[in-house]
Amino acid sequence: MGKSRNFFHLHLVSDSTGETLMTVARAATAQYEDVEAIEHVYPLVRSARQLEQVISEIEASPGIVLYTLVDTELAERLEQAGRRSASPCVNILSPVFSVFQSYLNVQLTGRVGGQHALDADYFHRIDALNFTMLHDDGQIPGNLDEADVVLLGISRTSKTPTCIYLANRGLKAANIPIVPDIPLPPQLFSVRRAMVVAVIASVERIQQVRQNRILSLNAGSFANDTYLDRRQIAREIATTRKLCAERGWPVIDVTRRSIEETAAEIMSLYRAHKSALVDQLTS
Repeated sequence: MGKSRNFFHLHLVSDSTGETLMTVARAATAQYEDVEAIEHVYPLVRSARQLEQVISEIEASPGIVLYTLVDTELAERLEQAGRRSASPCVNILSPVFSVFQSYLNVQLTGRVGGQHALDADYFHRIDALNFTMLHDDGQIPGNLDEADVVLLGISRTSKTPTCIYLANRGLKAANIPIVPDIPLPPQLFSVRRAMVVAVIASVERIQQVRQNRILSLNAGSFANDTYLDRRQIAREIATTRKLCAERGWPVIDVTRRSIEETAAEIMSLYRAHKSALVDQLTS
């Protein structure tokens, strides 16, 4: 019999998108077994009127309050409301700002949503995302070497979401499926600038994901197809490993990895790849 879960209200108040808060809150919550947060997310809170609505919801459902509010008056008003409702309030960026200010000896500018500015980095990420979407699932292989990363993998190894995540980090990522009896595009074997990496998973994991995919599509006619056959899946994985061994391409097993963890490993490999390219050009 499974343990009962304990629920608590978690209020996330931000004058920007709230992404930072959600990342921190979920990382913290994940460290506590049998505890689950009921999240209340309030993005773009920038006026006293907006804050009053937030406070009314906190008072109706007291819990932990995490916030990122640059406006000190709004922050103080939220802190007061938290004390009244016995809801601890934490400005998660405050200790970070203190360290920066002490070390750099500069004043905080108090710029709301500064990390989301429409600067060169922003447009670089948009360009990477456009490239990635155009090169999903083996499309437009003619300019593969314009990619930063070329991701290979058999069906249901999370190639597309991983590439989209990489694009949001500014990397142009193309993905190419490895399909039995279908040759890979010849352009793949002539790339010089792009880093080629493959993803695999266990036979059990791939079979499970493929089965769920078929069920979601109501594609019952494929139930006995080789697509779900364990021996066929094992052959596909072996083919991937053999190809990468011959070419010297790295392989990442994503069986127990989240997309974020897979992307982090790819970005680490790409930094080493990029450094090696620079060394070649300068030597």
